[in-house]
Amino acid sequence: AQALSNALLREGFRLVSGGTDNHLMLLDLRGTGMTGRELEVNLDAVHITANKNAIPNDPQKPTITSGVRFGTPAVTTRGFGAEEMQRIADFIFRCATDFENSAPSIREEVCAICERFPLYK
Repeated sequence: AQALSNALLREGFRLVSGGTDNHLMLLDLRGTGMTGRELEVNLDAVHITANKNAIPNDPQKPTITSGVRFGTPAVTTRGFGAEEMQRIADFIFRCATDFENSAPSIREEVCAICERFPLYK
């Protein structure tokens, strides 16, 4: 989780708590031009599961939100490490900034990583 939160910060995202002390982190999307709902839909389209989530004093409606919550247990259980967390942060950044052009390649890369780290051996 530390690797992912640090990678998201390097990509220019703002984390509500400035980082993480556990397996969860909350991205504050205010100022990006994207809502939590929009990013959740984009990520889902490339096979990355995340949840839109309200942030403190959220200006958006609860059905829209200004944040997205990420957790790492599903990927760390598969064996993802710091290198993969950096790639996930890059995928999230591309989904937030250039989804239309990046979606096919992100989806392909997500599938490739998942093949390297299968759920069952």
